[in-house]
Amino acid sequence: MRGSKGYRRTCCWPPPGRRTCRRRSSPPWVTATACRAGPRTGSRRFHVKQALAALALSWAATVHAGGEPVRLPGPDVELSGRLYQPAGKGPFPAIVMLHGCSGMWRKDGEPTASYAFWAEHFRDRGYVALLLDSFGPRGEKEICTQAHRRVSPATDRPRDAHAALAWLAARPGVDPRRIDLIGWSNGGSAVLHTVKADSPGWQEAGPRFRAAVAFYPGCADIARAPYRPTVPLLIQAGGADDWTPARHCEAVAAAAPAGSIEIDVYPGAHHSFDRVDGRVRERPEVRNPNRPGGRGATVGPHPEAREKAIARATAWLEARGR
Repeated sequence: MRGSKGYRRTCCWPPPGRRTCRRRSSPPWVTATACRAGPRTGSRRFHVKQALAALALSWAATVHAGGEPVRLPGPDVELSGRLYQPAGKGPFPAIVMLHGCSGMWRKDGEPTASYAFWAEHFRDRGYVALLLDSFGPRGEKEICTQAHRRVSPATDRPRDAHAALAWLAARPGVDPRRIDLIGWSNGGSAVLHTVKADSPGWQEAGPRFRAAVAFYPGCADIARAPYRPTVPLLIQAGGADDWTPARHCEAVAAAAPAGSIEIDVYPGAHHSFDRVDGRVRERPEVRNPNRPGGRGATVGPHPEAREKAIARATAWLEARGR
């Protein structure tokens, strides 16, 4: 039969002995206890306890599989994040991941679907992936709506990135010569500031990033002065992005030393075009100097651009290690 929301539901009721029912769309922890005969007395209470116990065990396993909560020394606060570790001893390449202005967490305290996808994607390709939270340790949930952003992509976040670089480089199983950097939106802007010649927090005697990728960064400020990245840099931008327009990044790439910056612009793609969930929508609450009135932006996935950008960024980073 079909439930009220249209999913198919299979029921094992009522063969002898009380049995549980499950929906086909249920997660694995439900299917593990589904359609199993229960005692004839007190069965409802028994099955509820069973389901809750299974849920608790599954939740713990899911959190571990989805990344290990970690804390690390930061420039002014103790930083936190999620570490995604591939199987084996290594040494592995690693990547520091910088979230956008909305932060990296869902309401349930887990990384958003898109950041979790990217972290698991890199882990599955043999990277130690660190999804770094720059907002929570500073008491911020998001900064998209702030007129004067209390966490700066030009100063605070580059220092965070360099702290994460040093932390990863000192970990067993990480190859300190193969640590990359990637960021999205505000995190993409932070990438640009992290890999510039006078980056805040950079130490000449310390480890260095091998290469960097910036997804739809804000390039307007960077474009006002000559820009030279200290590592190979790839920019992925949306041709229909009205929040961080691609034209500013194209100007930066054109003025940079030959071969130092590569940029791909995907026609018709809005800001956050690589999202793995949601739809294209308007965000009227966000600050946006590129729109009349200074507010609002169109954001959302573009499946074709997303798949191309995933393949492009992955292949480009892996080529840097050959």
